[in-house]
Amino acid sequence: MAKFGIGQGATRVEDQRFITGKGTYTDDINAANQVFGTVVRSPVANAVLKSVNVDAAKAAPGVLAVITGKDFASKAGNVIPCMVPIKNRDGSDRADILRPILAIDKLCHVGDHIAFVVAETAAQAQDAAELVDVDFEELPAVHDTATATGSSALVHENVAKNLAYDWQFGDETAVETAFSGAAKTVKIELVNNRVIANAMEPRACVADFDKASGRLTLHVCGQGVWMFKTFLAEHILNMPAENVRVVTPDVGGGFGMKAFFYPEYALSCFASRELGRPVKWTGDRSESMLVDAMGRDHVTTAELAFDSGHHIVGMRVHTIANMGAYLSTFAPFIPTGAALKVLPGVYDVKHLLYHVEGVFTNTTPVDAYRGAGRPESIYCMERLIEAAARDLGVDRAELRRKNFIQSAQMPFTTTAGETYDSGEFDRVMAVALENSEWNSFESRRKEAAQKGRFRGIGMCYYIESTMGNPNEATAVRFEEDGTVSVAVGTQNNGQGHETAYAQIISEFLGVPFESVRLIEGDSDLIASGGGTGGSRSVTAQGTAIRAASEKVIERGKHYAAQEFEAAVADIEFADGVFQVRGTDRSVDIMTLAKKAKSAATQPEGYEGGLDADASITLEAWTFPNGCHIAEVEIDADTGTTDVVRYTVVDDFGKVINPTLVAGQIHGGVAQGIGQALMERTVFDDNGQLLSGSFMDYCMPRADTMPNFMTSTEEILCRNNPLGMKGCGEAGSVGACAAVINALIDALSPIGVRNVDMPATPESLWTLMNQAKAA
Repeated sequence: MAKFGIGQGATRVEDQRFITGKGTYTDDINAANQVFGTVVRSPVANAVLKSVNVDAAKAAPGVLAVITGKDFASKAGNVIPCMVPIKNRDGSDRADILRPILAIDKLCHVGDHIAFVVAETAAQAQDAAELVDVDFEELPAVHDTATATGSSALVHENVAKNLAYDWQFGDETAVETAFSGAAKTVKIELVNNRVIANAMEPRACVADFDKASGRLTLHVCGQGVWMFKTFLAEHILNMPAENVRVVTPDVGGGFGMKAFFYPEYALSCFASRELGRPVKWTGDRSESMLVDAMGRDHVTTAELAFDSGHHIVGMRVHTIANMGAYLSTFAPFIPTGAALKVLPGVYDVKHLLYHVEGVFTNTTPVDAYRGAGRPESIYCMERLIEAAARDLGVDRAELRRKNFIQSAQMPFTTTAGETYDSGEFDRVMAVALENSEWNSFESRRKEAAQKGRFRGIGMCYYIESTMGNPNEATAVRFEEDGTVSVAVGTQNNGQGHETAYAQIISEFLGVPFESVRLIEGDSDLIASGGGTGGSRSVTAQGTAIRAASEKVIERGKHYAAQEFEAAVADIEFADGVFQVRGTDRSVDIMTLAKKAKSAATQPEGYEGGLDADASITLEAWTFPNGCHIAEVEIDADTGTTDVVRYTVVDDFGKVINPTLVAGQIHGGVAQGIGQALMERTVFDDNGQLLSGSFMDYCMPRADTMPNFMTSTEEILCRNNPLGMKGCGEAGSVGACAAVINALIDALSPIGVRNVDMPATPESLWTLMNQAKAA
C-alpha cells in the first residue's frame, strides 16, 4: 500500500507555499514594460448610449490608449457568446441577445463596459477614466425577478416581455391527471436569493502580445484555459489558435464565477496587440461585487401530489429565473438542464412537470455558482417534503423513508431522465439521525425556550449530479531529477488537487507521494482539458490518471522483460515494483524509468521510456448524496439566529482523502449557511446595486459557523473504475434547506409556515411579530 495512497488523510502539499506567502496569483505576475488598464463603466442600469467623448482622457498624463466599443468592433469581434442554445417549449429558439465586450449604443446594467483606458500606471489609467465623457439617455429599469415579464420597461427592445426563454420538461397531461386524482396536494412559494460569489482573489489578467512572433500569452485566474483560448482565437481576435497561449497560476477561489470569459480579458489582449506592450488589469473588490457573474435568483412555485398512502405521485414546479442583462456563458442551462437533473431528489416521483421562464433584467448577469442548479432544486424539493410532512401530520424522516428510491432499485431512472447508479439513502439518513441525536431534540427545544429562544431542527437529504466535460486527459512523465510530472486538464482553485492527484498516482504506480509534481493551467503544455467545475475534477481526472498509470505499467513490463531477459507475460507489478514471477529478480519503478530513458535498445512499439499519455471519456456522471441536519436557535426579542449544531453524513463513494473531503464540506456548508441567513443582493428600482460592499453585503465568518460533525458512508459508484463520487459542491447543495427547515420548525409553534432566504434578524423579527399579532 502506498504511503499516501487512496483513502488516507494526507496533509495538503500546496498549503506550505500558500500559508508562507509563496503562492503565485495572477496579480503577482508582472511583465517587463507592462502598462495598466481600467474600465469605464456605466453609472446607470438602462440607457441609450448616445456618445463617448475620450479626447480629455487621451490627453491625460501617461495615457496610451482609450478604446471605445466602435474602436474595438472595427478590429475584433465585439461579442462574448452564450454557449447554451436551448429551445422554448413551443420549439422556437431562445432569445439570441449578443453580449458586447464594449457597449456601442445601449447600456444594460450598472457596471456595463463603455471604454478601456490604458496608461503607464494604474493610477493614471483610473484618473483618465474619470475624464471620459459619456452621454446617455436613461430609461426605466427592470430589476425584479418576479415581475420582469409584466414590466412595461424592456431590457432589450426586441425581446418581448423580457422573456429570454420559456422552457419546459415533462408530460403535462400525466401530471395534471396525477394531481386531479391525488389524496393530498401541497403547494409552497420560494425565493432563492441572488448571491455574489466573492472569491478571496478578485479577477485579474496580464496580456502580452509579441509582435515579432505574433503570439499572445494571457495569464488569467480561471477554472480552465481552453475555452478562453478558443474564445480569444475564434470569436474575438480572429487569430490562429496555435498563436494563443493561456496560463493560469494559483487561483484564490472560483466557485463557478471564474469559469467564464469576461470583457476585461478580451480588452487587455486587444490593447496589448494594439500597443505592443503587456497590459495588466486587476479588478478591485467593488468591481468584483458589481460585475462578476452572480448566482441563484429564482422565484418558484412548487407542488407535490400524494396518494392515500403518502407516496408522491406528482410534482409540478414553475420557476422564474433571472438571467440579468445578458445571457452569460452557461446561464440558460443552470435553471433548466442542470437543475432538472436532481429536481426529484432521492424520491420515487412518478410524474414531473418543470417549467422555467428565464427573464432579462437590468442587473448583473447570472451564471453557475457552486452547485449550479442542483442547490436550487434540492432546496425546492426538501422545502416541499417538510411542508408536506406538516400538512399530512406525519414524521419528516418517515415521509422521506417512505418515498426514498430503494437501493434494490438501483440503477434507477428518475422521472427527470437521470439514472442514479447507486445509493442507500435510508442507511445514510439513519446514521445522520443517530449522529445528530434527532430523537432527543425536544428536550433541547424546551431548554432553549426557558432562555427565551426558539429552537428548531431541520433536515435536508440532497443528491447532486456531477457534470461538465466528460472528456479528460493526463500525461505522466518521469523526469531526470527523479520527480514524476502529472499534466492534467483541470484547474486547482483551492480544492487540493496537488495532494489528491499525487495520492491517486502514488496508489497506482507506487511512486513516492512527495516526488509527484502537478502540471496544470497552461495551454502550451497540455493539449486539452475539461477544466474545473461541476464537481468533475477528481472523478474525471482521477479516471484519466488511472488510465495513464495502466499504460505506464504496460510499458514498464516490456522494459522490465528486456532488463531481466524474461517474457513480458512473466512480469508482475505491485506496490511500485516490477518482478519476474516466481523469482526474486525485481526493480522498482523509479529505477526502471531512469534506465528506460537511456536504454540503448528499447522495446518495439514502446520507445520513449515509461512516459505515457491517456485520454478518457466518462460514459456517465456520479450522484453524490447525503443527509444534512441543522439545529438553530432564534432570539425571541431580536430575531438573531445561531446555528448551534450541524451534522452531515455523505455518500461520496470511494473517498480519496478524508481530510480534503471534510474541508470541501465545511466550505460548501458555510456558503449555504451564508445564503440562508445573511447574503442579500439588493438592487433598487433604478437597478443600482445597494449591497456593493462588505458594509452592506454580509458574509459568513468563522465565528458565525458551528462546529461541523461530518462523516461518510462509502457506497461505491458504478460509473467509474475508482468508485468515486464528486464532493466539491455537495455542502452547498444541502445546507440551505437544512437551515431554513430548522428555522420553520423553530417558529412553527407560533404559526410561522414559511421563511425565505436570507433569514436575517430583521426578517425573522418581523415574522415573529406578525405571527404573535395574528
